[in-house]
Amino acid sequence: MKLFHLTEKLVILILKKTKINIYMNKQIIVENLRSLAKVCPLEKIQIFNDNLILIVKPDVLFDVLLFLKNHILYQFTLLTCISGVDYPMNKYRFQVVYELLSIRYNFRIRVKTFTYELLGIDSCESLFPAAGWYECEIWDMYGVFFKNHSNLKRILTDYGFEGYPLRKDFPLSGFIEMRYNEIEKRVVNESLELCQEYRTFAFLSPWESQNNF
Repeated sequence: MKLFHLTEKLVILILKKTKINIYMNKQIIVENLRSLAKVCPLEKIQIFNDNLILIVKPDVLFDVLLFLKNHILYQFTLLTCISGVDYPMNKYRFQVVYELLSIRYNFRIRVKTFTYELLGIDSCESLFPAAGWYECEIWDMYGVFFKNHSNLKRILTDYGFEGYPLRKDFPLSGFIEMRYNEIEKRVVNESLELCQEYRTFAFLSPWESQNNF
C-alpha cells in the first residue's frame, strides 16, 4: 500500500515537472518570436486556442521555414501537415497552412501564407521531404502551383480530370460522369448532362453572398 502511494506521488510529481517544462519551453519560443518579428519579415503573429500562428508573404515563406527549422532556439524539424483553404471572395483566395513540430522544445507552430491562381509558392520539399506528397495533394485539389518541386503531379484524381475539386466554385456534380457502357462492355467517361427543363433557380450561390474573411 505504501509502495502504491509512493508511486502515485512520483507520477504526479513527474506530470507537474513535465507541465512546467512545457510551459517554460512555450515561454522561450514566444519570447524568441517577439525578437524574431523585429528582424524577420512576418506579416502577423496570432494566438488561437494556445496555438501560435505566423502569417508570412509567399516570397519569404521558404526563408522563414528554413530559419525555423535550423535555428538553435526553434528547431522545428518535423513537418506534420500542409493543408489548403479556399476563400473565393478574397483577392488572395488560397490559404496554405504549414504545421511544424519542435521535438526539442515539445512545441507546435502554424505558418500561414496566401496566394491565388497565378501566383506560385516555393516548394519546401528540400527542407522537409514529407512536403512532396502534401504539395502534390494541394496542387491536385486546389490548383496551387509549387515552384522547384521535383515531381509535382496530380495524385488523387483520375487521368484527364478537369478542374480542382476542393475549390468552392467547383460544382458538386463535377463535369464528367463515369458509367458502364453495355455496348462497349467497359467503363466510359462522358460529359455530365443534367436536364433541368422544368426547374428554375432564382437564388445566388452561398459563396457569392458570404462576407470577406
